[in-house]
Amino acid sequence: MSETKEEPAVHQVDHASAAINATLGADEKIRFFVEMLRIRRFEQAALKYYNQGKMGGFLHLYIGQEAVAVGTVSLMGPHDHVITAYRDHGHALAVGMDLKACMAELFGRATGCSHGKGGSMHYFAPDKNYWGGHGIVAGQTPLGLGLAYGLKYKGLKGACLCFLGDGAVNQGAYHESLNLAALWKLPVIYVIENNQYSMGTSLERSSAMRNCLAERAEGYGIAWDVANGEDLLEVRAKTWNAIQRAHEESLPFVLEVDTYRYYGHSVADANAKKYRSAEEIEYYKTHHDPIRLWRKHLIDEKILSGETADELDAAVKQEVAEAVQFALDSEDPAPESIFEDVYWEVDNQTEAGGTGRHFFGD
Repeated sequence: MSETKEEPAVHQVDHASAAINATLGADEKIRFFVEMLRIRRFEQAALKYYNQGKMGGFLHLYIGQEAVAVGTVSLMGPHDHVITAYRDHGHALAVGMDLKACMAELFGRATGCSHGKGGSMHYFAPDKNYWGGHGIVAGQTPLGLGLAYGLKYKGLKGACLCFLGDGAVNQGAYHESLNLAALWKLPVIYVIENNQYSMGTSLERSSAMRNCLAERAEGYGIAWDVANGEDLLEVRAKTWNAIQRAHEESLPFVLEVDTYRYYGHSVADANAKKYRSAEEIEYYKTHHDPIRLWRKHLIDEKILSGETADELDAAVKQEVAEAVQFALDSEDPAPESIFEDVYWEVDNQTEAGGTGRHFFGD
């Protein structure tokens, strides 16, 4: 593989003038900046304490992909839902999950968003229309389809944003989901976060295609598009097109977003700098970092000064430090709670939850 990947295709369209972006105010643009910073600093803190042995299990970092989660989630309405894979921290923070509860979950504490029992890959917040991270590759794709089915069944104007990685597009569950999405005209939007590597295998070596992964949607008669994941405004503009189709016509969509992760598939990925060069990673950090580019955009628009941007960053770092301390000060789950959080019906003592037949038949 070459020392640096080829330059992404030049995007000529002025996405700042798209209807969904043209009305953005300064406060909203600054909020996007802070949300991306919050994801970045959260992940950096998680990496630090994971390496210190304070966290167990896997840790899949979202560093480098922040504009994708913030850009897409910023468009959600009251009946829009999110479901994603195991690289789920960015989406969780973007929908507004509590920073302290998310950090505590990584430490396995009872105050965590999944009571310390889910860990990094299993964040969950139904009150935010966030239906979790899922550890099985492409396992969330039929579940996202089911959420979209539920919206249509209830007659609600909404959509399900179902995120998956470039490696998941080769799984059968995803293709089965596309088939049903097309047959039943369901408002599901599959967002492929193409960070160029399926675990340690480059896109070129893992996926057969003509031009891009999203193009496969044509085989199912589903509309598709590709977005530049370092450009927050482009992500928003193209996601909004998909959301409008879902809301107004109850039609599925596949949106491929070109992005890049700076670290390995997970922190346990010891070969992260063997299947790609250190020079390639540094190249993306220098020229294609979404936070750096958005900061420059805001400064150029005179919405933000460099000094104010630094102050916002310092405030976010303090917020993350407080979340870490909250996690460190929190208790582990009590041993007697081991049977809780398994079945909702049992926890809530419903009639169905009181009979084994509900789960296992006669």
